[in-house]
Amino acid sequence: MNKLSVVIITKNSQKHIMGAVKSADFADEVLVVDSGSSDKTCEIAGELGARVEYQQWLGFGRQKQKAVDLAKNDWVFVLDSDERILPELRDEILKELQNPKFDAYYVARINNFWGRDIKHLGLYPDYTIRLFNRKKARFNDRDVHESVICECEKGYLKHPLKHLAYESIEEFIVKQNRYSSIGAKPNRIKALFSPFWTFFKLYFIKLGFLEGWDGFVIARLYSQYTFWKYIKGGK
Repeated sequence: MNKLSVVIITKNSQKHIMGAVKSADFADEVLVVDSGSSDKTCEIAGELGARVEYQQWLGFGRQKQKAVDLAKNDWVFVLDSDERILPELRDEILKELQNPKFDAYYVARINNFWGRDIKHLGLYPDYTIRLFNRKKARFNDRDVHESVICECEKGYLKHPLKHLAYESIEEFIVKQNRYSSIGAKPNRIKALFSPFWTFFKLYFIKLGFLEGWDGFVIARLYSQYTFWKYIKGGK
């Protein structure tokens, strides 16, 4: 079987790191690359048997690629600290690594908002490449909304991981405000029209209304994020 490294980038992730590391403890290596936590993130990870390394923040794409480069094994699974590898996914990963059919695999995510799994608004299956051979794939250099790029053949795993996206509306607003600053693209025309399209797409086209009040709130907040992204950095 091919050996596996699960890599996790962190900063002040004390609240989530225990669950993330425990969900990955089937791997041959769990590597936590921290960018300067002032809480107990590194201490908790180390006590659970993870290897902890420091790397000054480079932006999401470059930071995750650095973690991939630091891993001991060529096969890596990239996990965020607020994500969990569920037992069914764990078993599927281990089976696939016995004889990989592809060099990279898409994995679905179940996004959990304030304690509820959300299956509409385009938030599921939310496929991203998470399991791959680092000799054949790598992260791009984007500061936010990074992704894995490769010209290799890609497959899909059947079982999802869980993303503990937001515990509260307040947390959602704070995080999206930060992301909109990192990825700001000043454009007055888009700031005027794109938020309306974002809401319409998520709530109606992507069936957000089937999630009830939560669907309305999530669509509304994402439309606000769109406005922030296009208005920031302008005059």
